[in-house]
Amino acid sequence: MEKDASEPEPSRQRNGFVGVLYGEFTDMLNDRVRYSVSLTESALTIQRISSSPGRTKVVFNLTDCVGCRAYKGPDSSDVGAYFTAYFYPFKRRWMSAGVARQRVEQCFRVALVQDPLANLHEAERWAHAIRDASALQASRRDGVMYTEVRRPCRVMILVNPHSGRGQALQLFTGHVQGMLTEAAVPYTLVITEHQNHARELVRKVDLSQWDALVIMSGDGLLFEVINGLMEREDWQEAIQTPLGILPGGSGNALAASIHHYSQSPPAWNEELLLSCGFMLCKGLVGSLDLVSIHLASRRRLFSFLSLAWGFVADVDIESEKYRHVGAIRFLMGTLVRLASLRVYQGRLAYLPVKEAPKLPKGSIKAHLEPSTPNHPSLCSSLPCQFVPNSSPSQNSLHNRKSTNSNQNTISNSSNNAITTKRSETQSDGKTSALVDSLLPELDQPVPESWTVVKEEDFVLVLAVYQSHIAEDLWAVPGAMADDGLIHLFYVTAGISRPALLRLFLAMEKGAHLASGCPHLVYEKVKALRLEPITPHGMISVDGEMVEYGPVQAQIHPGLARLVCG
Repeated sequence: MEKDASEPEPSRQRNGFVGVLYGEFTDMLNDRVRYSVSLTESALTIQRISSSPGRTKVVFNLTDCVGCRAYKGPDSSDVGAYFTAYFYPFKRRWMSAGVARQRVEQCFRVALVQDPLANLHEAERWAHAIRDASALQASRRDGVMYTEVRRPCRVMILVNPHSGRGQALQLFTGHVQGMLTEAAVPYTLVITEHQNHARELVRKVDLSQWDALVIMSGDGLLFEVINGLMEREDWQEAIQTPLGILPGGSGNALAASIHHYSQSPPAWNEELLLSCGFMLCKGLVGSLDLVSIHLASRRRLFSFLSLAWGFVADVDIESEKYRHVGAIRFLMGTLVRLASLRVYQGRLAYLPVKEAPKLPKGSIKAHLEPSTPNHPSLCSSLPCQFVPNSSPSQNSLHNRKSTNSNQNTISNSSNNAITTKRSETQSDGKTSALVDSLLPELDQPVPESWTVVKEEDFVLVLAVYQSHIAEDLWAVPGAMADDGLIHLFYVTAGISRPALLRLFLAMEKGAHLASGCPHLVYEKVKALRLEPITPHGMISVDGEMVEYGPVQAQIHPGLARLVCG
C-alpha cells in the first residue's frame, strides 16, 4: 500500500509533541480491511475505509492510553510491520448502569513499501508519537503540568501474598502484569515473607536503583514501607521516592482514596485494581501528607491514613480473624461490636485549623487567597466536592463539651500554617530526625491555643487524612491527599446502636456529616492528643495495632510523594 500523498510531514517539536500524523493501514488479520488513522495532540481517530457512505469513526482520547509498541510479524516472510496501542477508556459495565475502565487494543499493519526495515521504522514512528502525545496529555491534565515518574522507570513491586483473601499475587498476574507490559514499565517483583519484611528491605535498599516503590497489598504493607523509609539516615531524600498502591487487601483505603481523587466513577474490587494499575502506568506524581505519631513509650511512627481509638480500632483489629472472607470482614466485625457496644473514657485535645474568612460578594479571590503550593500536585489540583458545615446540634455539643482558649500562636507555629522545621544537618553530614514543632512532650500540658475536650465518655475517636477508610467507607468527602489537614471525628456516649449503624451506612455515600447526629463531632485540625483513661482498649494506626496509652500526632504536609494519576 502506498503512502497517502496528502499526508503532512511532522511539524517541528512543539511542547514535547511532534505534530499531526496521518496514515492508511490495514487490519492486522485481514489485508482487505483498510483504515485511515490520524493522531493529534489529544486523540487517535480511526475510520474504516469503504465505498459505502457513513463510514464508522472511532475516537480514542490519549489520556486513556497507557502505551504503544511497534514490532515485526511472527512470519519472517511478512514484509509488513505492526503497531498496537493500548487504551483503558471508561465503558458501561456489563448489566449495570455504571461505568468502569475496560481494556481496548488497536492494532495496525504497516506495509507502505516492500522493505521490512522501512515499514518497521514507520511503525516505530507512530508508536513513539502515540506514547509522547499520551504522556503530554496526562501531564497537562486540568491545564497544569505535573511531575511524572521518569521514563523508562524502574519499579519495585512488593506483594504480600497473605493479604486480603490471600489472592494478591493472583490478582497481580491476572490484572496488572499485562498492563505494565503494555505500558513498557519494567519492574521487579518482591514477595514479602514475614511481617516487617518490607520495612527492613526499604530501610537498607539502594534507592537509586528504583524510580518508584509500589505496594500490592492492603494498607498495612504501605505503613511498613513508609516507616522503613523514615528510619533511614537519608530519610529526607528517601521519602521523596514515589509510592504507588495496588489494592490487594481487605480495606484498600488509600487505593479507594486515590481513585476518588482522580474524579473517576466509583469502583470496587477488580475495577478498583484496574483503575490503580492504570494510574500507575500513567505515572503522574503528587504530594502525600504524613502524620507523625508519638506513643507513650516515646516511639514515633509515621502514618498516611488514620489514627483510631474505640469502635473503629476495635473493628479493625478484632476482625482480623475474619480476614479469609475479604472486605466483608469489616461488616462482620461491625455487627459483632455493635452487639456489645463499648464506651471508653478519655481526654482529647487538638489544635484546630483557623478557617479562612468568607469573602464578600464581588471580591477578587486571586488577590486575597493564599497562593498554591510550589510543588506540582495532581491530587491537590482537584476541587473538593463536599465541605460540610457543622449543624447547630454539633456546635451546641462542641460548646457544651469543650473549652476554647484564646487563639495565641504556639512557639514556632501558627494556626494557619505549619512552620515545621523539617530537619537539621549534623556536623557529620547526616540528616537529623524530623522536628514536630507543634507537639510538646507527652508529659507536658498542651499549649493554650489548643482546644481541650473535657473528660468524656467516647464511643470512638478517629483521625483521618484521606477521603476513605475502606473501599466502601467515604469518611471525608472533601479530603485530599495533600490538603495539610487531620480530619478529626469523635462520637460521644449515649448514641444508640441503630444510630451508630446508620452513621456507618451513611458513610458509604459520604452522607454521615449531613445526618445531624448530635453525638458526632467533626473538626479540621493540625495536631491532636488523646489520653485514654479506661485501662484497656485498642489504638490502631493505619489499621495496625500499636501500644495502648497516651498518643499525640501532627500533620506534615506534602512530606511524601504518591503515584496518583
